[in-house]
Amino acid sequence: MPVAIITGASKGLGRALAEALAARGWDLVLDARNAARLKEATEALTTYGTRVEGVPGDVTDARHRSELVAGARRLGGVDLLVNNAGILGTVPLVPLDAHPLDALRAALETNVVAPLALLQEALPLLRAASDGAVVNMSSDAAVEAYRTWGGYGATKAALDQLSAVLAVEEPALRVWWVDPGSMRTDMLAAAEPDEDLSRTPVPDEIAPAFLRLLDRRPASGRYTATALLEAR
Repeated sequence: MPVAIITGASKGLGRALAEALAARGWDLVLDARNAARLKEATEALTTYGTRVEGVPGDVTDARHRSELVAGARRLGGVDLLVNNAGILGTVPLVPLDAHPLDALRAALETNVVAPLALLQEALPLLRAASDGAVVNMSSDAAVEAYRTWGGYGATKAALDQLSAVLAVEEPALRVWWVDPGSMRTDMLAAAEPDEDLSRTPVPDEIAPAFLRLLDRRPASGRYTATALLEAR
């Protein structure tokens, strides 16, 4: 069975993606900082009959990243790495003139440095896979200028550029950096606490876009969930 590592998988889009892959028979290595929530997710996903390892920890920790890759190696390798874990930096969001620099450093460490470090750790296994693929979670804030989203958007723009260069350097892999669009998640609620999210899609409605990537395996590049879901 193919094996995926998914970070930030105890809730939100990470959990939705894990469930969608488990339903297809994928074996999974899942990461989250909240151990209790990750344990619940892991136990729920094993009902699909696949092997699921939940590894609680923080992706900014080198030892934790090694544990994730070691878990995947025990399951047979890595066919897909999904760098989904991320933080806003400040909660709620604030304009750049008030953005704490320590918060920006923390966001860069989680949203840019950690994905690259985990990729470096997993790259030998991805290269050995017959159809190795990487999904890096982007955002429309990486390409649009939204008030108060400057710090977070800068981290996602940096991740986009890392993804683009990786696609050039690793032509045998598929590297997709994907903007999932607005979703009804705890992160968005924390970012914009006054917004009405009742009409915003839930992660389960977005996850099929990522399955379409795996089914069609388009060229490495930047994609939006909206376009993937609309494609025939």
